[in-house]
Amino acid sequence: MRLARDHLPADGPHVVLLHAGVADRRVWRDVAPGLHAMGADVLAYDRRGFGETPASDEGFRHVDDLVGLLDGPAWLVGNSMGGAISLDAALVAPEMVAGLVLIAPAVSGAPEDPLESLDPDTRRIIQAIMAADEAGDLDAVNRHEARLWLDGPSSPEGRVGGDARKLALDMNAIALRSGAGEDAGGSDVDAWSRLEEIRAPATIAWGELDEPDAAVVGRELERRLGDARAAVVLPGVAHLPSLERPDLVVDLIADAMGLRR
Repeated sequence: MRLARDHLPADGPHVVLLHAGVADRRVWRDVAPGLHAMGADVLAYDRRGFGETPASDEGFRHVDDLVGLLDGPAWLVGNSMGGAISLDAALVAPEMVAGLVLIAPAVSGAPEDPLESLDPDTRRIIQAIMAADEAGDLDAVNRHEARLWLDGPSSPEGRVGGDARKLALDMNAIALRSGAGEDAGGSDVDAWSRLEEIRAPATIAWGELDEPDAAVVGRELERRLGDARAAVVLPGVAHLPSLERPDLVVDLIADAMGLRR
């Protein structure tokens, strides 16, 4: 299957941008040009079931799709589920991973916190998502997920508005209606139990307004990754900082890669 993609070619280091599970490659639309202006060769693509790439009926792994796109070592920049796929790639094909920038990453194999252990704001919104999903109301699911991931669970609903909110709702609506299950394309890598094996230089970041577990996971990665070089809290943003403050994300990636401004 051909994966829909945007490629900004250059002679500098290769960068692949991997979107969250509530987004598609458009979440990087204001990040990719900034990196390209500094000489990076930048690729952003839609995984199966997201954006302009249709869902797949055949068995597949997202990590294999990613590795298949690489023709040499690349920096992998992964947000949320994109971070999980980046970590899996660093274990499956370490020779193809020049470095990692992980933004509020998920981690394959990580234990799931029971609902009752979550902070009250996150728990309340997740319960609303579950109720809407059970009722088959995808519009309500989308609205509640924007509340959780875009605004941040403890922030007022609608904190992020304008074009950023419109885009977030549009991207997630496609994902929700694609028919792809949440577990589609998962790997059997179990990166959580193997984090110490990852030797690629890594920068980990999370938004100040994201759910509290993002900081917990970020600190665990800082402690356990073999070459974790920085852990950064991005001020004033939640789970999708490339929509809110693309300038912060460009600076984060440029600093990690040593790009010249």
